[in-house]
Amino acid sequence: MKAVLQVVSHATVRVDGEVTGQIDKGLLVFLGVAEEDEQTDLDKIVKKVTELRIFKDDAGKTNLSLQDVGGGLLVVSQFTLLADCKKGRRPSFVKAGNPQKAEEMYEEFIRVCKEKVSKVEHGVFGANMKVELLNDGPFTIVLDSKEL
Repeated sequence: MKAVLQVVSHATVRVDGEVTGQIDKGLLVFLGVAEEDEQTDLDKIVKKVTELRIFKDDAGKTNLSLQDVGGGLLVVSQFTLLADCKKGRRPSFVKAGNPQKAEEMYEEFIRVCKEKVSKVEHGVFGANMKVELLNDGPFTIVLDSKEL
């Protein structure tokens, strides 16, 4: 499982012009599910997303977690994080999880995050989404459950 975390001042996701998720201060998470991912992969990513100390404290040090700052979480499914670009000019997506499994894990990720974070919003799995954000920092981190 891969996730790209972006610290944001605000972020919005739209499908067909309609807002499906919106947060103020918090994290925008692009989430990609690989075919071999299991519950342990999901658990590792959830723990890092909700507990990683990447928000600034009063001294300007990155000492606070999403939970500490009461930030929101906006989760957007993105199978393209599993792209393999080693050969040729066209990415291969064979490592991405089959859509049914990936959607189940995406929904489970959201459900578990809601147990830990007060505001969790999300996009629509498999939809063509438009994402707007104001990256704060910028501060962007890439997580891979196989490396955690």
